[in-house]
Amino acid sequence: MRIIFMGTPDFAVPTLNALAEAGHDIAAVYCQPPRRAGRGKALSPSPVQRRAEARGLTVRHPLTLRDAEAQAAFAALAADVAVVAAYGLILPPPVLAAPRHGCLNVHGSLLPRWRGAAPVQRAILAGDRETGVCIMQMERGLDTGPELSRATTPIATKTAGELTAELAAAGAALMARVLADLPAFPPVPQPDEGITYAAKIDKAEARLDFTRDATAVERQIRAFNPAPGAFFEHGGERIRILAAEVRGDSGPPGAVLDEALTIACATGAIWPTLVQRAGRGAMTPAELLRGFPIPPGTRLS
Repeated sequence: MRIIFMGTPDFAVPTLNALAEAGHDIAAVYCQPPRRAGRGKALSPSPVQRRAEARGLTVRHPLTLRDAEAQAAFAALAADVAVVAAYGLILPPPVLAAPRHGCLNVHGSLLPRWRGAAPVQRAILAGDRETGVCIMQMERGLDTGPELSRATTPIATKTAGELTAELAAAGAALMARVLADLPAFPPVPQPDEGITYAAKIDKAEARLDFTRDATAVERQIRAFNPAPGAFFEHGGERIRILAAEVRGDSGPPGAVLDEALTIACATGAIWPTLVQRAGRGAMTPAELLRGFPIPPGTRLS
């Protein structure tokens, strides 16, 4: 099939690879423009742009698809289908309608639960037992289109990074199967019940709230690993907790209970197993405490 691919972050790379390896004709790859990053603030291309260029594919990164010129350029590619995976721009109706089979999206949730920008993190934060990935026919609404296929997976103790990588691989395989035999996957409308919205993550949400129960705090840690990183502050520093275990200890919320950095929550406690100081690598609590004392009785926030 002749395909336009639209994606930007790491999540989208496996799908781009799968389409190329299946022998599809990728007419162009659309992604977000390079952003300034790092200490030198040099322009850095997105993961999808880097992979597309490595494969010798044509890359486009318009700032908008709302103007007539951009829409005409898109339509002129005469694609059979557009495949979208975390692209980052709204597709207006002329773009949605341009490919012969429309636009198919790889979405990281079990729709209609967690429509929107941050489905993986919201599923973890909510304590969902499972999540998955859907192939959806795109329409004007936010993730409202009919579904062609899905795959599920348990969340268990996975971090957002681990779950995102798993769903990216599953979505790539699913999209490849759908495109290999598109008539075998008729679109099925989403149900009207069970709709939830996955709002974009605000960095302020990553501050650990020890007034919640330990299970919720541990979910917060996993949902924000690797980014933006769940944290507490002490001694003028921001300390990230990358992984933790729930324990039955008790004490005032935010109190350090022992020499191992067990921290009391509203109910129960968490024991960090992997932490990180600003500008440092990941380390164990014992390694942290050797150079950055946090004695029992300290109240963290």
